[in-house]
Amino acid sequence: METKDEKTHYRKAFNSPYLSAADIVEPMTFQVKRVSLDEDKTKKTKDHFNTIYWVEKEIRAGEELKPMILNATNSRTLKNLTGSPYIDDWGGTHVTVYVDPSVRFGRDTVEGLRISSEKPKIRKPELLPGTPAWTRAVDVYKKKASFEDILKHMEISEANKEAIIKEAATPAAE
Repeated sequence: METKDEKTHYRKAFNSPYLSAADIVEPMTFQVKRVSLDEDKTKKTKDHFNTIYWVEKEIRAGEELKPMILNATNSRTLKNLTGSPYIDDWGGTHVTVYVDPSVRFGRDTVEGLRISSEKPKIRKPELLPGTPAWTRAVDVYKKKASFEDILKHMEISEANKEAIIKEAATPAAE
């Protein structure tokens, strides 16, 4: 039996330049690259929309991840997630996009995309000795004597923090 991932949604035939409910088969987490106020790419209107562009390039292997138009509800959700009403501040935010089967569109109830009001739990990779990331982390610690920048990108155990401090204090072999 085919899974939702393998089936073709009837709305795929309409080939929208924007992400739609037809593209999302289960909640998915993406990182916002930027949001800009853009002209309607469908050429159906002269309207401008808050439009999300993503860091990720593909929604699935070989399938382009399209930009997403933000309606008022999703714009408000992003404002609440980021703490800023300015679209210029929304880049870098991780969001979970899902299909809500009961979105009101005029008089109709349709499937629509929603951004979850819950911040997704993004697990950062663990920093381990002997990796290229470890060498970079030791260099950063040598320069800044702080783990602040490293912890933005990696998880570090207390034992590995101590090892980095020790390694950073050891003079380099000539």
